[in-house]
Amino acid sequence: MTTERPARPAPGVDRDIYPMPAFVKFEAADLPATTRWYEAAGFVVLAALPGPGGSTALVHLRRQRHQDILLVPAQAAPQSAGRITMAAGGDDLRLRAAYLAAASGGSVPGPSPTPWRSDDLTLTDPDGNVVVLTEPRRADIDADPAWSAMVRDSVGRKVA
Repeated sequence: MTTERPARPAPGVDRDIYPMPAFVKFEAADLPATTRWYEAAGFVVLAALPGPGGSTALVHLRRQRHQDILLVPAQAAPQSAGRITMAAGGDDLRLRAAYLAAASGGSVPGPSPTPWRSDDLTLTDPDGNVVVLTEPRRADIDADPAWSAMVRDSVGRKVA
């Protein structure tokens, strides 16, 4: 299992250990291959925990603070795929898509604009789990005064 940083890491990777307020757990048929794919997506390996017989039982991945994914070996009876949306945190989604296109397995359509003024990059890992990276289109938000006021008001900023 590799613990090297990918050539194109995500911005702001935080390696601190803290109680996670939320995380997702995805099953992986090929744990090392899926781990490499997530590293190409900008995640880093915080820990790889050994299991019975020396195999890896769990890989803890993180992209940014509070963006944790736990990968575990797939069980004999596959469960349904999971899905989560995460803030892109300033990551260049077009560059991330191009970087992931060179990685083996999975798919990366987009980024695609949404009606709510964000761009979403949908990452589908080799096991069918989906991580959506979303980034607001600030220029579009700022160009619409009513929307901009609502967004600013909803995050506790004073509306002018």
